[in-house]
This record gives sequence, C-alpha cells and structure tokens, in this order.
Amino acid sequence: MPRLRHVLLILLNVLPGAVSAEAPPAVWANVLDDPHLAVVPRSAAEAARIAKVLAPPLDFATAQPFEELSAGAATVRDTSDANAFSQPSKTIDFEGELTFKIGNGLFRKLWVSSPSSTLASDGLGPLFNARSCQRCHIKDGRGHPPESAEDNSASMFLRVSIPGEPEDEVDEIEGYLATRPEPSYGGQLQDFTVAGQQAEYRLEIHYDEFEIPLKDGETARLRRPTYRAADLGFGPLHPDTMLSPRVAPQMIGLGLLEAIPAADILAGADPEDRDGDGVSGRPNIVWSREFERPMLGRFGLKAGMPTIREQSAAAFSGDVGISSTLYPEPWGDCMEAQSDCRAAPHGDGDQRGVEIDDEALDLVTFYSRNLGVPARRDINDPEVLAGKRVFHQLGCASCHRPSFVTHRLDGQPEQSFQLIWPYTDLLLHDMGEGLADNRPEARATGREWRTPPLWGIGLTEQVSGHNYFLHDGRARSLLEAVLWHGGEAEAQRDAVIALPKQERAALIRFLESL
Repeated sequence: MPRLRHVLLILLNVLPGAVSAEAPPAVWANVLDDPHLAVVPRSAAEAARIAKVLAPPLDFATAQPFEELSAGAATVRDTSDANAFSQPSKTIDFEGELTFKIGNGLFRKLWVSSPSSTLASDGLGPLFNARSCQRCHIKDGRGHPPESAEDNSASMFLRVSIPGEPEDEVDEIEGYLATRPEPSYGGQLQDFTVAGQQAEYRLEIHYDEFEIPLKDGETARLRRPTYRAADLGFGPLHPDTMLSPRVAPQMIGLGLLEAIPAADILAGADPEDRDGDGVSGRPNIVWSREFERPMLGRFGLKAGMPTIREQSAAAFSGDVGISSTLYPEPWGDCMEAQSDCRAAPHGDGDQRGVEIDDEALDLVTFYSRNLGVPARRDINDPEVLAGKRVFHQLGCASCHRPSFVTHRLDGQPEQSFQLIWPYTDLLLHDMGEGLADNRPEARATGREWRTPPLWGIGLTEQVSGHNYFLHDGRARSLLEAVLWHGGEAEAQRDAVIALPKQERAALIRFLESL
C-alpha cells in the first residue's frame, strides 16, 4: 500500500490534466489499491515514461502511434458483422479461449423455473427482466428502449429506491448517499414472471420532441422521455420513490477497464475544479460485498460496482433472479411484501446451495472480462483527423480521456500492461438537469453519471441494429447524444452547436471511427 500511494503522488505530478499532489481527500486513501488484482507496482521511472506516452496530441496531421489498437495487444479485428463485439481478446491463449467459450455458453444460457429436471439451469425468477444475460446484452452490445407497444423492454428497466435512513449509511465511505429498496418492489422493476406469479409492472415511455437550431442553418430534433410504471402488480409505489431508466451497456473491454490502476483514475479527479476548466470529475466509492471494504466504483452507469464479478452477480440476482454466494437470496429482488414470490420453488436446494455456484460465476466473469475491443477504423482519414482535433480543442477529452496503461498483473497476462484507448475517465460528472434521474447511487448524485467508454461506439448499428445512445437510449444519433450534454459539459455542447457544419460533421465522423 505505501508503494502505491507513492506512485499516486508521482502520477499526480506528471499525468496530463492531473490536479496537485495535495488535492486527494483522505476519503480516497482506502481505495488506492486493487485487492482483486495481483499487481506488480510501477517504479517512478516507469510512471514517468507512461506519462509521456499518455500526453495529449499536439499534431493532428496523422494518427498517434498505436492509436488503431484500441485495446493494445488485446485488440481484435472488426468482423464487419453483428459479431464484432463477441470475440475473445487477442491476448488469451488456447486454454483461455476454451474457458471463454464455456463462459459464453453460460452467458447465453436460458434459465428455467423451478422445480426442473435440469438442475444446473433452474432457479429463474420468480420475477425477472430476462432469462439470460444475452437477452439484455444482445450480441454483447447495447440495449435499446422499446420502439413500439409490441416491442418488449428486455434490454431496459427501471431502477427504484427511496431515500435511506441513518442505518443505511456506510460509515467507511465519506459522502455516501444512503438509499434503500422500494418497500414493495425492491431495487428494480421486473416485467416478466414464472408461471403463477404476478408481474411487477409494464414500462411506458412518452417522448416530447423539440428542435435545436445549429450553425449554418442546420437543426436537430431531440426527444425528452417521460417514464411511467404502469399496471403495478403490488400496489402503488412509495410516495418518495426515485426511478432511474437503464439501458443495458455494451460489454467490450471490461477487463481492461478493471485493470486500470485506481491511482491513475483518481489522479484525474478534480472535485473542486482547481484547474478552472469547468470539469469536476469525482470518483464513486462503493462497498464491495466480495472484499467487505470500500472500493473504487468502475462499472454500471453511475460506477456503482467495483468489479466485473460483483457486477455479474448483481445482474444475475436483479435481472434473472439467480442467486450466488454474493447475492444468496434465492428469490432475487422480491421483497417481504411479495410473499408469493418468496414462497415459490427456487433452485437452491441441490448440492450447489445457490442457483449459480462460484465456478460458473467465475466462468461468466472470465467471459465478460475478455470480450475483445475491435480495432479503430480510418484513423488517418483527413475528416477523422479533423474531427479528432475538434474533439480535443473543445475539451471533450477532459472527461472522455483517450488512453491509459493498465497494471502489470501477475497471473493475468490478458490485461497486463496494455496501452488502451477507451475514451473515459471512469469518473462521475454532473451532466445537468436534462439528463438527471434524481436518484443517488453510493456517492453519485442524481445529476451525476460515469463517463461512458466510447471505444466501439461507431459499431453500434452494425452490432445492435440501432443507433440509440445515453443511459436510457433517448438519443437517436451521436449528435443527439452530444446535444443532451449539460452541467459540466454545457460549454462543450454549446461549442458543438456553434461549430461550422463541416467541423461538426468531422467531429461525428471521428466518433464513428472509435
């Protein structure tokens, strides 16, 4: 731990855009290490070399060295079809590829209700949002809101909670915003059930469209969603209920994001905006069930989960109703008021003890950790390079940080010491009232969201068959997604509106190349 803290101070002095060495509050000290990784610490000389590699570009006439390799040596080729996000990382060996394929089978497996003769696959629900991981993360890509009354919301749901009480606070995490599950419905609303159970709700979305004038006579139309939990099966929601719509995010590159040193992420945080650039990224610090301690949040739309394994276990519980050693409740998200759900048959009565055991959960985690990131396209195209210049000049890279170098990892060569280009700082940012869900999560406020990684974003239509973006899929294009930015990104949004048509098109072309 002392060595890692020393490295953090070095990084704070040399990394581009970092704050001063005195900036990190004491609350960060207990999340500097990464207990889930076997880390080989960096020397001061290595940290300085890495800082030079990660320095912002000064010349936009050509691409930067290795920029095409979004995931370093782990980068895979673009298959030019819907399977572009479903390939194993290039850095896994033959044995690892076999493990990856088994994990893929579990990721795609359709779970069935109990009791069942297929003991390894029973335990579904009783309430659920999907019967498999793949049903939400279709082709390992991003989900979408329902496009019609006939289109179900399998890749989208509503998180729910109410304000917490003092006993819900986490004393070890300063600034923790306590919440608790909605008393009748739990932490999220499920719209599917096994036979004989009552569904919790039906998702209704209404859109109001409005027009944004752009420079050079162009316009853009945005749609503002309103969400309603219709046909509630267990009575009205608590009057203080907070709703948050969530679309399933893409799955690529998760293991590399997990392998970024916590110190490097914290080095980019500037909660008091000491450099005066209007950007005040903050880390989310969350409680780890697995390690029973505070950890840096990295995963989820508000960075509410610390590791891929915990994120996977939480999704099994909340989305599919499958218990694990981390989430042992066999009824998933059912509350005490949902007595029929809790009394229904469950799949935890055999030798496993839970519905997905640790071995199977580890296989799904390995699969999720090693989904490859496709290579960039057209990196030396003049329009792409012009768009990259605009991206940096407008300050988009302040939040969508282009590159990191991952930890040196002992026993985990797949993610070890790679120069990666995810275009995220993994920090929380106030995105303004327009995108606010007004629902806190750990230290994240109701206006804050984690900067989403942009790698692979240009392949969304190819993989997922649509171009819906943001946390709830309201944006129907990359330009619409940019125009929804507010809060800390309001200046960048206004600058995009004021761009000449040609430069605005170049910016979008650059994003499409990622």
